[in-house]
Amino acid sequence: MTAPLRLYVRRSETPEPDSDARRVRISLRVPTDLDVVEETVDLVARHCLACGVPPRAARFVVRVVLCETLANAIVHGNQMDPSKRVEVRVEVGSSEVSLHVCDEGNGFNPSLIPDPTEPERIDLAQGRGLFLIHQLVDEVHFNERGNAICMIMRRE
Repeated sequence: MTAPLRLYVRRSETPEPDSDARRVRISLRVPTDLDVVEETVDLVARHCLACGVPPRAARFVVRVVLCETLANAIVHGNQMDPSKRVEVRVEVGSSEVSLHVCDEGNGFNPSLIPDPTEPERIDLAQGRGLFLIHQLVDEVHFNERGNAICMIMRRE
């Protein structure tokens, strides 16, 4: 039996600097179980749409990058250990959407992931997800440990 997702949505009481818009924060604590990835992605995408994120970004970009990062966090980060969790935090503001995913694993050095577009690597799966994420969002940041990623999409 899979543990239920716990979703927290909080609308900030104060406007963003230089704006009259409010930020919406969505937080989820996700069990290490690939069966909950689709449900998690769907919840986040629906909340992004409800917050006014353009449909293409919410229905495609958010879904693709969140699905990829959750699967990586569960499989590679937490190594499918059911005692571990993945934290997902989304902040929707008037100028950008930031998606944060953090696992309980040891982390990795993203600069050591080889370029999957190099001719000798074209048939290998390693690195494709990160490559795709970098193509779809405006900024990608990792924490020092390498177990958390922050992806930023500027709103058009």
